[in-house]
Amino acid sequence: MARSTMDAAPDHRVGRPPRARRRRTPFQLVAQVLGELLVTAGVVLLLFVGWEIWWTNIDSGIKQEQALEEFFSDAPPVTAPDAAGAPSAEDFGDPAVLPQQDLVGTFGVVYIPRFGENYSRPVSAGVGPDVLDNLGLGHYPGSGAPGEVGNFALAGHRQTHGQVLDQIHTLVPGDRVYVQTRDGYYTYVFRNTEIVLPDRADVIAPVPTQPDAQPVDRILTMTSCNPRFGAQERIIAYSVLESWRPAGAGPPPEIAENVARAAGQG
Repeated sequence: MARSTMDAAPDHRVGRPPRARRRRTPFQLVAQVLGELLVTAGVVLLLFVGWEIWWTNIDSGIKQEQALEEFFSDAPPVTAPDAAGAPSAEDFGDPAVLPQQDLVGTFGVVYIPRFGENYSRPVSAGVGPDVLDNLGLGHYPGSGAPGEVGNFALAGHRQTHGQVLDQIHTLVPGDRVYVQTRDGYYTYVFRNTEIVLPDRADVIAPVPTQPDAQPVDRILTMTSCNPRFGAQERIIAYSVLESWRPAGAGPPPEIAENVARAAGQG
């Protein structure tokens, strides 16, 4: 009997036997695992950087606003400045100076027009993480008070936790830095910056970098990490007191609107 066409034609559905799976060597398995771990570590690192730069700034900003509210709730009402303009230090005599025992909690506010017309940051006692990570600028324990002969020394973060001194490198000689306490307003004039190693504690001495010298000037020193995204160094900004006005005379005209905003009156 003749075979049918179906029987005669080769069955193309029957191909070559499947290729045997190539077995991975132990080295290849280890390399795969390490690769997956590195990818996971990279994702975690990116999330951490995002948290450091983004979330800590938001969280710290909220806490700084609360610190400002607390300060102004206990401070004298903000009055409009008089028409005489910004006086010299001699117009009101020597500036009032808070005693060291009163430099507790949030005791002041700093305004730096160079950093923006709305820049206002609380100043609190201490330079530990509880202050610098949450409350803005921290006051070095044992350094001077605002307006005092010697060195009123502050510290703050640059890229995280509120970025309170992120623009410290943009200061130019002649810029004003204003400090408000419950007693009044202290106007400092920026002089210069200096880059030092982290162990240079002498920058917050009564006479910066000269720990054995007797102070005669009223200095404001601000310290932060350097470079902006690192901490290998410290950037130091020095300013000298130019004038002061008591709280009853109102803020210096240059910052009057910003003070009102910070106090919730503008």
